[in-house]
Amino acid sequence: MNDELKGEVTRGARALVVYPQMRGRGDLDTEARLEEAKGLALAIGLVVAEAMAIPIREPRAGTLFGEGQIQNISVACELNEAELIIVDGSLSAIQQRNLEEKLKRKVIDRTGLILEIFGERAATAEGRLQVELAHLDYQAGRLVRSWTHLERQRGGFGFLGGPGETQIEADRRMIRDRMSKIRRELEQVRRTRGLHRDRREKAPWPIVALVGYTNAGKSTLFNYLTGAEVMAEDLLFATLDPTMRAIRLPAVEKAILSDTVGFISDLPTQLVAAFRATLEEVNAADVILHVRDIHNPDTESQKRQVLEVLADLGVIGGEGQNDDGEGAAPSIPIIEVWNKWDLLDPTQAADLRDVMAQRPDEVIVPVSARTGMGCDFLLETVGATLTSDAKVYTFVVPAADGQRLAFLHARGEVLSEEDAGEGDEGPLLRLQVRLAERELGRFSAL
Repeated sequence: MNDELKGEVTRGARALVVYPQMRGRGDLDTEARLEEAKGLALAIGLVVAEAMAIPIREPRAGTLFGEGQIQNISVACELNEAELIIVDGSLSAIQQRNLEEKLKRKVIDRTGLILEIFGERAATAEGRLQVELAHLDYQAGRLVRSWTHLERQRGGFGFLGGPGETQIEADRRMIRDRMSKIRRELEQVRRTRGLHRDRREKAPWPIVALVGYTNAGKSTLFNYLTGAEVMAEDLLFATLDPTMRAIRLPAVEKAILSDTVGFISDLPTQLVAAFRATLEEVNAADVILHVRDIHNPDTESQKRQVLEVLADLGVIGGEGQNDDGEGAAPSIPIIEVWNKWDLLDPTQAADLRDVMAQRPDEVIVPVSARTGMGCDFLLETVGATLTSDAKVYTFVVPAADGQRLAFLHARGEVLSEEDAGEGDEGPLLRLQVRLAERELGRFSAL
């Protein structure tokens, strides 16, 4: 392999995007998949010279593509002066090495590309640890690359020293040791986060979690609702680490809005654990806002990807869903936020309103996070959802118990409050409060 293939590809490099269109993957729109792959490349600062789809009938074990297809890729690279080839699919270590040897250019697959993006964007200590762990897991299977130093051996001299430890074995051992260390550090982070979550569950504020496909506009909506300045650009994975801010809702004095990482199709297996850790916050949510880019022609496929991840997390039931991703009753209320409504033409908007009318059992709110259209109604809907199962309860609380009294005033609607005589702890107050069932459980735990 040429020496230049061993170096890192720099930002601004020209790349050729190749999507291997596998037989039996008709659920994915080819144009949408190519646009997504181009978006991933742009997110890491590459220049996409050309994007092309290549149908694959029978994947080749050694190269994925056939000889004629490899020749076509080579010609496209020459014509477009591409330094890098991005294969928008999964490549084995052998396939990657063989393609690099045949094409005389660096080749990276979808997993490697997403890992690069995550490595650049992770901001918190936990995010960086998760990404490093994923990188090491990915690299561990790729030590068969044509790096000559991996063929050396370390050991004693002559016959007494024996063959020693090969460099590739030493590198694998170093990777395993580092991965073990990171896993121990992550376990400590998870325990700390669990303590923080337990503390938040006792705090008198409901949690509203934003989830959705990457680039659906979650961070833009988060900024509009909270007045924050979270990074929100037209990039895939513009933000990775969860962010929380307080918001006010009708019928609810205060709530915590949480922005999470965007989802994506064919998420690399090395990053599933990282997603799971980041999205653990969703399991603690009282309401989930599923933000969808309703202007995207592939929005239904993106919805399925999001629901699959939520099902894996146990947030919603995974069985009983039909082809549209519907059917399973969520354990946490989900409001679908149809974002980018302002980009629709009148005919598209009318068609989608007909779709909404055909789904009376679903809560759907059309909005434009960019202009603010529909956002006030969204807040009203969230407030109504949080209080939908509220009932009137009577509580007798010591007047000196500021924490429990503050909880009832913050999380419920106090209908009446009067003296209730004396108790062991001093004066008592009798309150009639309209309170949601989940808040009753939290109140009882105080």
